[in-house]
Amino acid sequence: MALISLEHVSKVYPKSTRPALDDISLNVKRGDFVFLVGASGSGKTTLLSLLLREEEATDGEIHVGGNDLRRLSTRQVPHYRRTIGFVFQDYKLLNNKTVWENVAFALEVIGTSRSSIKSLV
Repeated sequence: MALISLEHVSKVYPKSTRPALDDISLNVKRGDFVFLVGASGSGKTTLLSLLLREEEATDGEIHVGGNDLRRLSTRQVPHYRRTIGFVFQDYKLLNNKTVWENVAFALEVIGTSRSSIKSLV
């Protein structure tokens, strides 16, 4: 069973002359190591936005860890996002905090206790 599964996924933005993604099918199994590479404008960021459920596909199905992303309610999305790991290209760090403080802050936001944060970071 695939950990990540895309079946005939397309994404069309309003006012666009061509689809950002067009009929993409992909299966990633647990333990696979995947690189997402391509030219600027080829749909890499769009694909990641769909996997994070920041956007929704125009067509097709996306399943992550058994979750059909189309069926997640708006209230379920934050919980879903906490179950996956994601490293942003620009890291999304807070400039006024140290690395330790950035990691601790992320744990604090998701409700981790102070004692757990100290042992984890």
